[in-house]
Amino acid sequence: MQYALTGLPGIGRRTAKLIAKGAEVDPDAVLGYLPDEDVEKLDSAIGNFETNVPAWMLNRRNDPTSGEDKHLLGTDIVMTFREDINNLKKVRAYRGLRHERGLKVRGQRTKSTGRRGSTVGVSRKK
Repeated sequence: MQYALTGLPGIGRRTAKLIAKGAEVDPDAVLGYLPDEDVEKLDSAIGNFETNVPAWMLNRRNDPTSGEDKHLLGTDIVMTFREDINNLKKVRAYRGLRHERGLKVRGQRTKSTGRRGSTVGVSRKK
């Protein structure tokens, strides 16, 4: 069951184990065979996850817009990540410019690695 929960974006193995423990459901049970009341317990445990764990376990601490600690799930992660990158581009930050140009963002070297696109072959003499 805990591995089935990892299919949701924002829930890893450790988070899934804590959710199962908080819902008082067997983490090794098969998710498809759980009774409806256990599924409802899991759903409420996922919804209340950010209140039941310490702040360092959340995946969006100190949100730039609200300043709150949040745990994002599902498509919220993708949307928030995209908004953050667009905000960096809009304020013309260095990281935003690197994202715009499709270059490495975190300080990696770019002389020889990270080259994309089709390779230019060398034609042999006939």
